Amino acid sequence: MSTPSPQHTSGQTRDRLAERRRITAVLGPTNTGKTHLAIERMMGHETGMIGLPLRLLAREVYDRVVKVKGARNVALITGEEKILPPSARYFICTVEAMPLEREVDFLAVDEIQLAADRERGHTFTDRLLRARGHSETMMLGSETARGLIQKLLPDTYFINRPRFSELSWTGSKKITRLPRRSAVVAFSADQVYAITEVIRRQRGGAAVVMGALSPRTRNAQVALYQSGEVDFLVATDAIGMGLNMDVDHVAFASTQKFDGRQHRPLQVSELAQIAGRAGRYMNDGTFGITGDATALPDEVVSRIENHQFEPERLFQWRNPHLEFSSVAALMKSLEAAPARPGLARAQVGDDLEALTRMVRDPDVNACLRSASAVRRLWEVAQVPDFRKTLASEHAGLLTRLFLFLMTSSAEGTGRIPDDWLDRQMRSLDRTDGDIDILAARLAHIRTWTYVANRADWLHNPAHWQERTRAIEDRLSDALHERLTQRFIDRRLKANMSDTCRGLSSCPIHGPRASRAACSAMRQPRHWLAKSQVARNASSRRRMRTFRFPSTDASSGRDTPSPNSGAVAASCRHAWNSWQARS
Repeated sequence: MSTPSPQHTSGQTRDRLAERRRITAVLGPTNTGKTHLAIERMMGHETGMIGLPLRLLAREVYDRVVKVKGARNVALITGEEKILPPSARYFICTVEAMPLEREVDFLAVDEIQLAADRERGHTFTDRLLRARGHSETMMLGSETARGLIQKLLPDTYFINRPRFSELSWTGSKKITRLPRRSAVVAFSADQVYAITEVIRRQRGGAAVVMGALSPRTRNAQVALYQSGEVDFLVATDAIGMGLNMDVDHVAFASTQKFDGRQHRPLQVSELAQIAGRAGRYMNDGTFGITGDATALPDEVVSRIENHQFEPERLFQWRNPHLEFSSVAALMKSLEAAPARPGLARAQVGDDLEALTRMVRDPDVNACLRSASAVRRLWEVAQVPDFRKTLASEHAGLLTRLFLFLMTSSAEGTGRIPDDWLDRQMRSLDRTDGDIDILAARLAHIRTWTYVANRADWLHNPAHWQERTRAIEDRLSDALHERLTQRFIDRRLKANMSDTCRGLSSCPIHGPRASRAACSAMRQPRHWLAKSQVARNASSRRRMRTFRFPSTDASSGRDTPSPNSGAVAASCRHAWNSWQARS
């Protein structure tokens, strides 16, 4: 029988400690202040760590904690970025990157219900069962996780957090009729871009938020929305994971998504997670559909409004105690089934598929003569496929990296050559091209950013970390610039703002529409007396008080504004839209 490795023994010790330390589960719908509570609790301890579901959110929380505790006391640890001051006492991480070997007073994991996710769930389950703070441990998430947490950890102390504001359904609206401060949610980059283009033409533009964007690009786009430069946001479901913005209305452009295997309808809990981004803190929010989205059944709407969801039935699990004596032993340990009820063995992930493909290479097999070499192979297999290429292409890149690491030592202590890495960087360090090209380069540089943060793979990791970060920043700025140029029409936005500013009696713009703002339409006063308008009593009242002034200055009446042409076009469009709606 093989002797357990030090890491294996350490893992078993962590399991025993976890069994003795009680956790607190803070559960509730969106906009309940769960993450805020955990951050405040963490900063009340001498040391702390929090695991978050997205790199974007980790960066947001890191910036917030730095403002309170100072940069030298706070670390940021994600797969692609590490800011690790020597004196760090607070660790802000993605869930996968949490350094569990560090003992901290407080530990929290956000969105724990993701333990049921088929792709990432096993990592969240591992943190639920094995990650503990010395003094306090918090698991944050949805009520859907309560039953399984209770089954797996009977001593858990539960806290329920009610939503601060109400969420209500408003039905279907055309994209051009959506209210200001709306977020339109789609589930592919093509759909996001198409919707944003419609909003640019009709409403002046929108900001774009997708999980694939770098934190720098995402923050720049959100700043456009938060500052009021644009009134609309078009996003993927990335906004559902705790990214806080001033959204009043969420409109689903689709109620289906591709989950990596098939197109499927969104679950009620997924719809609620996204819809809940509307109405932050004490401000009520609304949600609905737009475009070609399938209407939601009344039952689904009621469940979302009242936060009533089906409980999760299984959490995904992967054996945390891997055996590295041989590839066969590693595979066997990865395929082990859970012994506890409520857990299901996780499906084959990208890392296991990459491992399977890599061991078919005879050069790779020739290197696997020791446990340390097998361990190194598994580390390389876990490099994420940010590029979303074919599995064979990704495995080919990982095979190249592994062989570099095995070149000078059978123990896997070699290094990736600087000149080879430099060639990869130079091909990406360009800011020409359109949005798709820049996004592709950003996806590629994320792979090298991840590699650069593996200090034991490189001769000069600090140099490569700085270089990959600089390239990512340049690409991020260029992508933000292209998105702004393509999807924001500042001239149209300015004209619309000018038309609607100070309005006093226009039937389109409300009771404060200035008569001069609409004078350029040069229509007789009786044009308002149309059957479409007569359908609405309040509209009739507005008609009676509305007058179009003459464009003749000598008549003594109001004259048109200097930008009457643009105003006329805007007003005619608004009037036609209003007629169609009446």
